[in-house]
Amino acid sequence: MTTTNEIADKIATEHSLTKAQAKTIVEAVIASITAAAVAGNETSLPGFGKFKVKATPEREARNPSTGATIKVAAAKKLAFTPAKALKDALNK
Repeated sequence: MTTTNEIADKIATEHSLTKAQAKTIVEAVIASITAAAVAGNETSLPGFGKFKVKATPEREARNPSTGATIKVAAAKKLAFTPAKALKDALNK
């Protein structure tokens, strides 16, 4: 697993920034993707992939402990679709 701090450290090293500056940049990118998702917008990062909001409908599920049927409310989720370049890099 890679953390935000590890990504920031790598950016700081590669671009002659302080770790604090790099972390601010990483956090700003994440905040921008989050704001777009909250607004219902897609974020496209060419060569990496797309983040888009998907709606999940209300559904029935079963409580495994009791076997009782329960309703699960409709919700939104953030889906990531990798770009072809990323898929190709993963499958080399």
